[in-house]
Amino acid sequence: MAGFGFDAGVLMAEGKRNDMYRVVQVVLTEKFIGTGSGISSLTNLQKAINEQAAQGYRLHTIATSSSGSKGFMGGDKIQATMVFEKAI
Repeated sequence: MAGFGFDAGVLMAEGKRNDMYRVVQVVLTEKFIGTGSGISSLTNLQKAINEQAAQGYRLHTIATSSSGSKGFMGGDKIQATMVFEKAI
């Protein structure tokens, strides 16, 4: 029952191709019924980190914040905002 496809996915700030830092945000959602992040949320987070690593960036900072609820039995949203630094 994890995720149900409600994950908004990955957002990346606009910037130049070779910027020293990149900011990426992943929206994580709680399970439709119950508690705990869905597997698809963790997969989205892992994919975003691996994509940046493959492009020569390493994770510098990560912060999370609550971004609201989908209402009755809808689960909560948590935003993970990550700053990646170019590995020189």
